[in-house]
Amino acid sequence: MTTDAFLADCRARLAFDLLSNTWNAVVLWALRDGPSRPIDLRERIGGISSKVLTETLRRLQFNGLVDRQAHPGAPARVEYRLTALGRTLLAPIEAVGAWAFEHGDEVMAAQEAASTPAPQPPQPPRSSRREPSDPRAGVREAAPRL
Repeated sequence: MTTDAFLADCRARLAFDLLSNTWNAVVLWALRDGPSRPIDLRERIGGISSKVLTETLRRLQFNGLVDRQAHPGAPARVEYRLTALGRTLLAPIEAVGAWAFEHGDEVMAAQEAASTPAPQPPQPPRSSRREPSDPRAGVREAAPRL
C-alpha cells in the first residue's frame, strides 16, 4: 500500500475521487439518518435530477458505501441505506462542511474578485488630429497626364 498521493494507485486518491463528485457526499449525508427511498432523497436534495440521483446511488453501491434493498409488493419499493463503510465517510464530509461554513465567504469573495475585470489605467486623451508618421501620408499623387 502506497501513501504517495502522486502515484496512480494511492489509496488517498481513491478517497479524494469519492469525495470530489458533488453528489456523492450530498447523497451520503442525506442517508445519514437512515434508509430512504429515491423519491424521498430527491425531494430532500435540491437540484438533483432523477437520472443523476440514480447514477450516484449506483456509484455509491458499486463502491460499497450504500446498500440497495428491494421490498416486494405492488408497487415495488426500493430503499437505500449507508453501509458501515459509508458511515465512516460522514466525519470527513462533516469536516469539509464545517470548513466550508467557516471559509465559504472568503472563497466566494476570491471567486468574485477573479471574475471581475481589473480596472484599466486611464488612457491619455487622443487628439482628433492625427499626425502622419510618413511625411507622404495623406498626400494624393496626381494622376499621370496622357
